[in-house]
Amino acid sequence: MILPACSDSVQPMNAITDPKSEPVEKASAPAAGLTPMMAQYIEIKTANPDSLLFYRMGDFYELFFEDAEQASRALGITLTKRGKHEGADIPMCGVPVHASDDYLQRLIKLGFRVAVCEQLENPAEAKKRGYKAVVKRDVVRLVTPGTLTEETLLDAGSSNYLAALARVKGSEDGAFALAWVDLSTGEFRVTETELSRLETDIARVDPKELIVSDALIEDQKLRGLLDEVGGAVVHQPAAFFASSTADERLTRFFSVSSLDAFGTFSRVEKAAASAILSYIEKTQIGEKPALSAPLREEPQGFMLIDPATRANLELTKTLSGEKKGALLSTIDFTVTGGGARLLADRLASPSMDVGTINDRLDAIQWFLERRALREEVRDHLKKAPDMVRCLARLTLSRGGPRDMAAIGSGLKAARALYDLIGRDEGHAGSIVANLDVLANAPQGLIELLQSALKQELPLLKRDGGFVESGYDEALD
Repeated sequence: MILPACSDSVQPMNAITDPKSEPVEKASAPAAGLTPMMAQYIEIKTANPDSLLFYRMGDFYELFFEDAEQASRALGITLTKRGKHEGADIPMCGVPVHASDDYLQRLIKLGFRVAVCEQLENPAEAKKRGYKAVVKRDVVRLVTPGTLTEETLLDAGSSNYLAALARVKGSEDGAFALAWVDLSTGEFRVTETELSRLETDIARVDPKELIVSDALIEDQKLRGLLDEVGGAVVHQPAAFFASSTADERLTRFFSVSSLDAFGTFSRVEKAAASAILSYIEKTQIGEKPALSAPLREEPQGFMLIDPATRANLELTKTLSGEKKGALLSTIDFTVTGGGARLLADRLASPSMDVGTINDRLDAIQWFLERRALREEVRDHLKKAPDMVRCLARLTLSRGGPRDMAAIGSGLKAARALYDLIGRDEGHAGSIVANLDVLANAPQGLIELLQSALKQELPLLKRDGGFVESGYDEALD
């Protein structure tokens, strides 16, 4: 769905959004007579003109000026006022911090970007600098459709892809690359494509957000295609896509001296992968996600299904856009979020590799012949948490005690599955490789988390009281 452009200064992300082209809100510079707090707000807002600013004040995130007017309409919350600016009342609205995820979810679905501005010190510390001193605040994260990790903002059974489209100057006409990342699981893939199949490749990935260079967006051959992309298309500086610095950015992020161990990538593929990392660094502001090494997909490895055929086949959603009634909803009997996402991805990108297909069929046959074992495996999987998404939140400093406990529970389930499946014989297809993975679940970490964490855990780390008594004498 392409959201219509909004006339106000901060717009929902429509089909094509250029952060640099967004007009700065009316209060673009501090003026005489403003309170120190409001002057601070305007300074931070001016640095983030393309996002609604969630400005932390105690237990609330407050919004002011046009941000407040847009948020109050979008969320259906009361618009009030606080003080004056240039002789006019300053519009204001707010949302409680404890309920902010719900409001963020609604804003992101409507196509907004949100800059989350937190208090970086205790108010008592600010007072030491003087009676009128303002609590230090700054933006700690930009929330966009393709960079979500919170459980409440994500669909457990669907991947949440951020993608980048690149074309290197001087490459053969029609040579493009698409890179995509799911920040909530760490999955990172890249493939080379061409103009004739570009729309098909974008449709199979189905990104929630697609970043393109300023130069690429001006290409008239691509304008119509990008207008049809379901997710938000966002301009970024050409420097993000520079192939000359792509190797250095990729090796630095993964702390390796060379990309050779990851495989062979073309110049344009490296440019797309580098652009993804640049955008992640921009939006995560100092936090580094745990991404897997980029995996190169061969262009001929998957069945090409053009968008019209994909829609008419109703693979993952019906023609009306509903999940219920589509093929995926009919065949999905998975019992974990990870399993549901894997099934959806395989249905969206059917493999054309005979070896891969036969491995999957052999594994299915092996389980079909062992009904009792299959039911036991499903029982264990039902109890397994969505460990990869818990890990993603923890690495980005958004996780809590329950995410830590989930890591332990997931590893414990992995060991139990290894013991259960490993006691049988004649393992077929991909089961052998997966058994090796299960066997490497770190027993020491399981024991550490079980001894360190209490049975009853708070949702947020700031609530405290989640470390077991006796675990650490100094902490006790």
